[in-house]
Amino acid sequence: MDSTPAPNTDSPTHDSSGGVTVVGQPAADPTSNGARALIRTLVDSGVDVCFTNPGTSEMHFVAALDEVPEMRAVLGLFEGVVTGAADGYARMARRPAATLLHLGSGLGNGLANLHNARRARTPVVNIVGDHATYHKQYDAPLDSDIESIARGVSSWIRTSATPSAVATDAAEAVAAARGPAGQVATLILPADSSWGEAPEGPATPVPSRTPSEPDEAVISAVAAALTSGRPTLLLVGGRVTSDPDLLATVAAVATSHGARLLCETFPARLARGAGRVPVDRLSYLAEFAQMQLDGTEHLVMVDAKAPVSFFAYPEKPSDLVPAGCQAHDLVAPDGDAAAAVHALVAALGSAIGTAPVQELAPPLAPTGELTAESLAAAIGATLREGTIVVDEGNTSGLFLAGHTAAAPAHDLLCLTGGAIGIGLPLATGAAVACPDRPVLCVESDGSTMYTAQALWTQAHEQLDITTVVCNNRSYAVLNMELGRVGAGTGGPRARAMFDLSDPPLDFVALATACGVDAVRVTTADELVAALRRSHLTPGPHLIEAVVPPLV
Repeated sequence: MDSTPAPNTDSPTHDSSGGVTVVGQPAADPTSNGARALIRTLVDSGVDVCFTNPGTSEMHFVAALDEVPEMRAVLGLFEGVVTGAADGYARMARRPAATLLHLGSGLGNGLANLHNARRARTPVVNIVGDHATYHKQYDAPLDSDIESIARGVSSWIRTSATPSAVATDAAEAVAAARGPAGQVATLILPADSSWGEAPEGPATPVPSRTPSEPDEAVISAVAAALTSGRPTLLLVGGRVTSDPDLLATVAAVATSHGARLLCETFPARLARGAGRVPVDRLSYLAEFAQMQLDGTEHLVMVDAKAPVSFFAYPEKPSDLVPAGCQAHDLVAPDGDAAAAVHALVAALGSAIGTAPVQELAPPLAPTGELTAESLAAAIGATLREGTIVVDEGNTSGLFLAGHTAAAPAHDLLCLTGGAIGIGLPLATGAAVACPDRPVLCVESDGSTMYTAQALWTQAHEQLDITTVVCNNRSYAVLNMELGRVGAGTGGPRARAMFDLSDPPLDFVALATACGVDAVRVTTADELVAALRRSHLTPGPHLIEAVVPPLV
């Protein structure tokens, strides 16, 4: 990790009257300061969208936005919205967005969705303002150890100690975020580094590191496993599931050699639907995942991690790789996934056929009672080609994968790190990245309340997003987990911790207050009609779907 602390070199000097003369006052020419050099460098490095929630220490960055019009700034009313939107943007744009956060407290507010971004291996460039270097010694009320806060989610951290260092540091932050494997890079910007005089920045962006070459020994071992005739399973994720052509190649390898194919439980991005290779996801529930993996003698991870249980459960295994199974990592963490897959194809030597693709066969529009299953069928029946589907439906989204598998081609974005509250921000960032594509967000009621401020950003930017809030008035997944961890069914006080019915949440009123058109539906017919109406009108829409809890 690159972690360069900011030395306190710009100390104040005191005059004889007891006043303070500050070293490093804002430059007379506001167009030549560190903030402008930073934004110009970001743009020149291919980062031209910044999701922001600024404070006093970031005002020179905000002022410089008018000097570099190529940078698009998108305001979020909570830092968790900002960081989640940056994640959604990068997953779809395949390049980083920047965030602008206010001091350690602002960064801390955004940590949950930076955790999700880290798990998704999403490239994000955090710009975190800090007190001026000479001000740090006074331990002002908002002062904190920003590097320590950033360390849990960032693979690269640096503090720009002087204005002249800002441009180079920014270019290196972008290069670090890009990878080879995407990561969160955090650049801490003291206020005096922002306002002090600085050059415009390097003419040439810093290139990303070159990915490592495929490991010939690993390629040979995987090829031998595939041709051994022993039960073999390919577990795909990361860059493979986001690329329809690369996924089709891996599927063809599996089909040609009698291997099974699964993808990660929560892929960062999955290309699916009609005309694409169908692939089942590894189950969230460890017991079901064990059934899927049972009998496997060779488990090949293709840009994916070895499967483990999401939580520890009494008398149940944490490591889900079957006993006696040999695990192979085809792609190194810093490797080139496409190069590794093509090297495997070459090593196999024999002709690789084509994998079957999904035919278009969406479900019929449901009628009658609105349940978790009819909700999923309504979405599958009305889904438009090219839609970006964000799934944070949790228990109410259980049937979504099945009912959209044969829908028109679409991309699926998932909750990669398990920290709920990413759905609305993820959809926001995806819509900014792909303004020509509709976005559908399937969101649980409890998760909505974590980052409901994203609705305002969607209205402010007039993004084409339809949000379906599955309102079962419960943290239903926790009702399930209560028993699974061996804590029993719980008494009335325990069950009250998962009850969202008193008072009932009014998502129509919440959305309307944020400027988003909203409607409540209680039948499958009403949901289908509401979805079709939302498709005909640009801009954001919210549909509150009242459904019974599955658990």
